[in-house]
Amino acid sequence: MTETEEREGTRPIRVLIGKPGLDGHDRGAKVVARALRDAGMEVIYTGLHQTPEEIVEAALQEDVDVVGLSILSGAHLTLVPAVIELLHAQNMEEVVVVVGGIIPDEDAEELRKLGVKAVFGPGTETDEIVRFTRASVGRA
Repeated sequence: MTETEEREGTRPIRVLIGKPGLDGHDRGAKVVARALRDAGMEVIYTGLHQTPEEIVEAALQEDVDVVGLSILSGAHLTLVPAVIELLHAQNMEEVVVVVGGIIPDEDAEELRKLGVKAVFGPGTETDEIVRFTRASVGRA
């Protein structure tokens, strides 16, 4: 980012899309990544089978504004809290965390209590995700 971009707040929103755990399905994550990219954001996709530590290290190295976690395996109540804890350990509390996947309503509420800003289920329109992402970092 140039000094002018930083001063004027025009740096593109940087989003990391992570696939933690053993879930091998990443079509949805790639669709979301493409939609965010097409909306002018810089998107880093970590690939499949990442640990929470690898995701947070990538988020730190890439200086992201948003971490999006795609989980279809049912391990969201284990993996998401680990990512949030590691972000806090790196003093990255300002990073917005969102989750996508098959998340039961009661688990989505629990994730929000932990600090997840949004939970997007199957069928969520990509325009909604783009709007939320912009708004979550003050660029609505």
